[in-house]
Amino acid sequence: MSFFSFRQKIYPLIALFAGAVVLVFGLIGAKTVIASYFLIGVLCWYLIFGYYKQILRILPAAVFFGGIFAGIAYAASHDPQSALAMANRFGALFLAAVPGMATAPVRMTRSLSQVHTPRPVTLGMLIAMSFVPMLKVEIKRVREAMKTRGAGSILNPKILYRAFLVPLVMRLVNISDTLALSVETRGFAIGKAPYSIYKRESVVLSDILFALGILGGAIAAVIV
Repeated sequence: MSFFSFRQKIYPLIALFAGAVVLVFGLIGAKTVIASYFLIGVLCWYLIFGYYKQILRILPAAVFFGGIFAGIAYAASHDPQSALAMANRFGALFLAAVPGMATAPVRMTRSLSQVHTPRPVTLGMLIAMSFVPMLKVEIKRVREAMKTRGAGSILNPKILYRAFLVPLVMRLVNISDTLALSVETRGFAIGKAPYSIYKRESVVLSDILFALGILGGAIAAVIV
């Protein structure tokens, strides 16, 4: 892979860094209009680097929850600045999650291993990044099983508990056991056991430009 290639996705640790910068600077300047401009700029920057799918997935939730809590803040204080601050906080929170959503757990694991991150931290990151997609799949399977058996509406508290929550919890417990065995089988030791990396992750020009754009926007927002 050439250093000047733009064909691979953002280097995982740089994606993690970018998310942290967006969250910190978005929260620090949440009460200012400059923060809104910064977040809009971050959104455009994400689009330039191909985060279309992740933005489309997260945008409805960001608008919904941000709008609700901004409305609550305005109703409680009758201060437009409070509503703006609340909207900016939710915008920063959701935008900070976008780079991580586009990063495959295995790539993050490789990157952390390359910089000799302690194995418990690497394992924790791998499990955390894999949990949400796994949870979505299991929820879908339980819902499909409910429809097949004609269990009824999930809005019924009895049906919600007996036909949805109990099977979901049991499936998650079984998955946790399977995951523990899978990690142990693959030799993912917690101690200082030697390990090798099959495919190494590398930084390319697009990664540097992405990080500089996020960092430069944050610094510009603070200076202005």
